[in-house]
Amino acid sequence: MQVPLLDLKPQMKALRDEIVQAVAEVVDSTQYILGPRVHDFEEAVATYSAARYAVGVSSGTDALLISLMGLDIGPGDLVLTTPYTFFATMGSILRVGALPVFADIEPDTMNIDPVMIAEHLARDSRINGKIKALMPVHLFGQCADMQRIMGLADQYNLPVIEDAAQAIGADCPFRSADQTKWKRAGSMGVAGCFSFFPSKNLGGIGDGGMVTTNDKAFDGRLRSLRNHGAEPKYYHTVVGGNFRLDPVQATVLNIKLKHLESWHKARRRNASLYRQLFTNAGLAEEFVKLPSAVYADMEGAGQSNYHIYNQFVVRVSRRDELRENLLLKGIGCEVYYPVSLHQQECLKPYGFENLSLPFAEQASRETLALPIYPDLQTNQLEYVVETIAEFYQK
Repeated sequence: MQVPLLDLKPQMKALRDEIVQAVAEVVDSTQYILGPRVHDFEEAVATYSAARYAVGVSSGTDALLISLMGLDIGPGDLVLTTPYTFFATMGSILRVGALPVFADIEPDTMNIDPVMIAEHLARDSRINGKIKALMPVHLFGQCADMQRIMGLADQYNLPVIEDAAQAIGADCPFRSADQTKWKRAGSMGVAGCFSFFPSKNLGGIGDGGMVTTNDKAFDGRLRSLRNHGAEPKYYHTVVGGNFRLDPVQATVLNIKLKHLESWHKARRRNASLYRQLFTNAGLAEEFVKLPSAVYADMEGAGQSNYHIYNQFVVRVSRRDELRENLLLKGIGCEVYYPVSLHQQECLKPYGFENLSLPFAEQASRETLALPIYPDLQTNQLEYVVETIAEFYQK
């Protein structure tokens, strides 16, 4: 049996006629840069993400980059972020001339640990005060602990850029003495950065990204920066870039957005079935540590996207050997991420060689992503678990 890590064909088959017709209309319109299709999608994402504004950009990476540029972060500045995520998080910081500061991750969620953030901020405030922004990542579709992170941001008067590339639609609880209020990824910081890479829960037919914000002035600055800093046309008070979202991508994504909630639910359904199957097989905890859904039992979780499972990432022993076995048996899987950011070769000139972040380093040795996409069939999930059981029981 073949179980790919991701198969977009069933999704595209169901939407193909609508997408082809809509894309043909864009082609016939001859309006290929920005325009009403991009505007409509921006409005839809802003509404969906509970933000006042949304600015379409060329990729999730450029969403991070333009957000840093919009905050005037550059040489000599530091940005506090996680060491355990996709390279673009760190790459965008380096590209504006700033340097990352890494706070280790929580061992259960693998999101950045607010306790470690607090320690860094306390130390930095005593030394030089150069940390200019916080950039938490909502990893694998589950929000970081934003209540605590936003509290620290307010305490130290720092802007927060949410790297929500894997988390469009994910919700985060803010708890008080008498109630739990859920807030959506991209609506909490000064900027929420999304990726529409084809493998994302909301994926295009190429690259695309979005920045959400509740700050009107920041929204205007982003719109200028994505178009070479021109405002008005041919007049440049700042240096921007060519970061515009393509109207073809906006058209496809706007069609897909209507189905996103059902796709989130299907991923949670598959995650629930995985949990049941791994437990019944006697694999849970001893051989396979299942991903933590830390908000699942909180007040209001049943009406919220407490996790959207962009990836279903388990921790396992003999990870590389298991991965090879699964691939031989026709089961797609992937390591997210085999090298923590602070250990990347490109950081060697900056003196990160002796930095130790044990929880991130442990995750890079143990984690493995299993197929979780919405169109998986029950027998495919059963085959994945049966194959893993055979590996550990032989």
